[in-house]
Amino acid sequence: MDIEVDLVEFRVPVENNKTIFIWDIQASFSEAFIYEALWSVYSAFGALYLVKVCPNAAVAVPGFYAMVKFYSSAHASKAQKATDKQWLFQNSPLKVRLSTKQNPTFLSGSQSLSHAKCQDLANHYLGFNGWSTRIVTLKDISKCVDVGWSLDSASQGELLKYGCIVELTIPQHGVTCRGVGVSEDVVDLEKGPEDKLWKISKLKKWAKDKAVVEAFEKVLLIVFGNGKVAVECRFDREEVLPDDNVEGAIKVNDLSWSEFKPDDGGEEDLPWDFTMDLSH
Repeated sequence: MDIEVDLVEFRVPVENNKTIFIWDIQASFSEAFIYEALWSVYSAFGALYLVKVCPNAAVAVPGFYAMVKFYSSAHASKAQKATDKQWLFQNSPLKVRLSTKQNPTFLSGSQSLSHAKCQDLANHYLGFNGWSTRIVTLKDISKCVDVGWSLDSASQGELLKYGCIVELTIPQHGVTCRGVGVSEDVVDLEKGPEDKLWKISKLKKWAKDKAVVEAFEKVLLIVFGNGKVAVECRFDREEVLPDDNVEGAIKVNDLSWSEFKPDDGGEEDLPWDFTMDLSH
């Protein structure tokens, strides 16, 4: 007897078999109502990355269509089979299909999850008390030799850069891994010290959040059909992080501050793929 196994990563799901499309949604509902209704229905099948609702084109029959992205392909398949041609929240059946064609953006590789999405996914599979993080070190690396300075001589700003190492622990599975985060910004010297203190606080938080995300990216969840979860941690052979004396030891990459903007609570704006699997 084959054992159903699914692999879940802490990255934006881009695979077609994790995306379903829903259409023939009636025009009598608001987008907000449809969003909540779809999230309620499909979150019962498994963890969701995204629910997106959009009105039909002007030349089409009034109504809506939607996209739902799961982290698990098994959950997406079950959801598609269970809800296709069902009425759900309206008085007529919906059409539900799996996506079948990748566009160039999807083929380019998945993106990192936001800090908030990593937490949500970890809570879903590991439980609220099933994981923890701690800051190993958090340092001002603005004047480190390897960091470099991007300001010209005429600039009136001061470059601030912070690096952080975070340790992620999943005790029930005996898994521990670390992540590194770096954030930077420029302080206008003409502004008061309050502005610098505010930016330092933000940079520390963004560096920590980035480090947490990188640590989660090393985690692979192995989800079995019976609901049990195994956890593995993948390590980069080129990564060298000291085990004990980490004070002053942060691997600094050439990274842009824009990569470490805080979570805004929104969902990544990924392109739509309207090719459906009509074989089901």
